[in-house]
Amino acid sequence: MKLNWGTGITTLYLGFVAMILLLVTMSIGQKIDLVTEHYYEEELAYQSKIDKKHRSAALEMPLVWQVQDQSITLFYPDNMDEKALSGQVKLYCPSNDKNDRTFTVLSKNHTQVIPTSGLPAGNYHLQIDWKHKDQTYYNEDVIVISHINP
Repeated sequence: MKLNWGTGITTLYLGFVAMILLLVTMSIGQKIDLVTEHYYEEELAYQSKIDKKHRSAALEMPLVWQVQDQSITLFYPDNMDEKALSGQVKLYCPSNDKNDRTFTVLSKNHTQVIPTSGLPAGNYHLQIDWKHKDQTYYNEDVIVISHINP
């Protein structure tokens, strides 16, 4: 069988179309997780988050957390009335939004223990948006949950 220029160009063109269709099909199936569905509104309120971070950094006794094998322990400042504490603790998983968790600030003896046994191992962004009376604060950190059994 002898190939001429027309057959070669047609084969090349059909191969290109097949490759483009394959890439489009693969891109449709790609999962894309946004940090939040309401990113525009959160971007507009970003200055308030910066102000909260500055207030947190200026505390005489800052909020401290400790990541252990099966839990995250938050230590709220002892000089604050724990009945006046409120807010949310978020664990944001950048690789899979189904692993995201939100907890309410519940301090007992200025401590809160968040169990991590139900979370898959991986990197998480710990985001603590908390309030004491009229003052709001914000702390964040990147943590690793590994589930190492002793």
